[in-house]
Amino acid sequence: MEPLQYIFEYNDYPLIPIKFMSGERETPYIDALLDSGGDFIVIPHAIAKYLGVPLKKAGCVDTAGGTTNLYKATVQMVMGSSKRKITYSDLEIHVSSRNDIPVLLGRHPIFEDHEILFRKYHNQLILTSVERTTVPE
Repeated sequence: MEPLQYIFEYNDYPLIPIKFMSGERETPYIDALLDSGGDFIVIPHAIAKYLGVPLKKAGCVDTAGGTTNLYKATVQMVMGSSKRKITYSDLEIHVSSRNDIPVLLGRHPIFEDHEILFRKYHNQLILTSVERTTVPE
């Protein structure tokens, strides 16, 4: 089977349009920053509050913007447009107690599911799906 390829146009930063859903609530599309330095997806508290997701305390972390409390939540996430989209169901994300951060798309699961090519001179971010395989021990 041929891998799926998703091309996102961007200007200054590698942004991907996404939306979150939980129950009957869903956000409009939000530009999320692809963050190769982050371990997981992090959203500001205001989005979690809007979605009405239950939060579980996950700890306190130091970030480039300062210290923040983190919570875990489970949502559905859609990346890309309605023509070509990537959907994650029952996705565990982290919620920052701060509201002054962008949505951050860390390595899990985006970098695990895709080969990622940054074509800065063409202002493109290309995600090519990869099939996860288990490596024998």
